Amino acid sequence: MDDELKAIADSDMDSMFVLPLSIIPLETPALQSAKLIKNVRLKSVVEIFQDVQTGSGQVDIESLPRMFEWPDNQLHPDHGILRRLALLPSYDVYSLRISLREHGIPVNDYSALKLSPDKAAELTKYMIMFTRPLMKMIYADESVNIQTYDDLLKLFRDPDVKKARQRLEQMAQSLNVEIWDVPRFLEDYGDTFLSLSYFRHCLDRLEPYFTSCVDSLKPIRSHFQLRQDAGLMKTCDIIEDTINNISASITGRLEQFEKRTREMWNNLNQEEFRQVKTLIERYHVTIGAALCGLTVKMNSFARNFPRPISGGPVKRADFMASEMIQGIELIRNTEKQYAV
Repeated sequence: MDDELKAIADSDMDSMFVLPLSIIPLETPALQSAKLIKNVRLKSVVEIFQDVQTGSGQVDIESLPRMFEWPDNQLHPDHGILRRLALLPSYDVYSLRISLREHGIPVNDYSALKLSPDKAAELTKYMIMFTRPLMKMIYADESVNIQTYDDLLKLFRDPDVKKARQRLEQMAQSLNVEIWDVPRFLEDYGDTFLSLSYFRHCLDRLEPYFTSCVDSLKPIRSHFQLRQDAGLMKTCDIIEDTINNISASITGRLEQFEKRTREMWNNLNQEEFRQVKTLIERYHVTIGAALCGLTVKMNSFARNFPRPISGGPVKRADFMASEMIQGIELIRNTEKQYAV
């Protein structure tokens, strides 16, 4: 692979592994501008600052009481909240919506838990897969220009084609809703399809990182000295198996969702819509956890070895044994959850 690998740099609300603490009601002013991030060992730490020149200023959560001079004889409210946040396996917005409520963690504004407009626009090509059957159903014989999901909703809010209006009325009857409620109904489910598009996008962009990382194990295994280290060889096997098995599991689950969505359009009713929505949301946290872990690991690999010629087998072996393998069991454990 000749192309340079670059670290994935999403905005905070689009990220798998960054939680801006500004959305959490905390008492300590300095924490309100900080972030909770997953480090390369998949441990949650507070990032106080981040700069190209100075790097990332990270603080362990258990070191915060001393840093902010919190009382020793009682648990500070912020410390309790951060401990609970640290347990969450992913900080993507879809996992957060579920996990924050389940753990009773307050949020300043739940409406903030959504992807940025730029990211939503970037996912349009994935959304087309879900909207195409809908367009065919309503606008089969008409020429319409759809660039975003919002464009689609506008068509349903004001259908100016006679045939489309008739089909829309039929759709409303199938869904057991009034015709003017169809756009709102589709908007609710559109966010579910957007989550599926987001996870597919995150997995697809990791593919070249997976390939580069697995390829980098070959020189380690063939190195005359390194191949004598049985522990290192086992570490390489675990890393490769984790990448291959977890990415295959996520792919299989997403394909299952996509198949179920296609079937839904053939048997359109409100209950079928609700079942598909529930099925997808049930796996948000599991898929988010796996993708978060893989993204953090691949990001670290890309920063250390952006090109195939970056570092030799010995340096890469040291990285695999000291950085890549740490916390990888957390990613492997998500495999068991896919079988549920």
